[in-house]
Amino acid sequence: MKRPPSIRKAEPADVPQIRAIARAAYAKYVPRIGQEPVPMVADFDLYVGRGDTVVIVADGAIRGFMIAWPETETYLIDNLAVDPTAQGQGLGRKLIDHAIYEARRLGLPALRLYTNAAMTENQALYRHVGFVETHRAVEYGFNRVYMRWDLP
Repeated sequence: MKRPPSIRKAEPADVPQIRAIARAAYAKYVPRIGQEPVPMVADFDLYVGRGDTVVIVADGAIRGFMIAWPETETYLIDNLAVDPTAQGQGLGRKLIDHAIYEARRLGLPALRLYTNAAMTENQALYRHVGFVETHRAVEYGFNRVYMRWDLP
């Protein structure tokens, strides 16, 4: 019997796999943006060490990750990626559901995230699950789209 995917806190030993997933998941955006996007080259050792990272395990292997933490009024999803070979299986949605759970557990009324304007697929996915665009900004040379989901 196949076990359902599980989410757990990332450990230092997971960093190479997290980094590999980030590189694979974001590689298709490099030509659009003209450089490697920030989530592709994040300081994964730092985020794992701070306890801000979870991984999703399916079929005995890490298939995705999410870096997220509470802010004053929202729960920020800073980086979310699923291995391209495992996309379309609902793993990204499970990671977002985990963020919803954490926000509610902490008494926070909303989720917040940002993505690059060139990552149109991500924007469509986030809108589909409930996020709405709040604003756009250019930061560190990247065109960012900010989104928020006020939780019911």
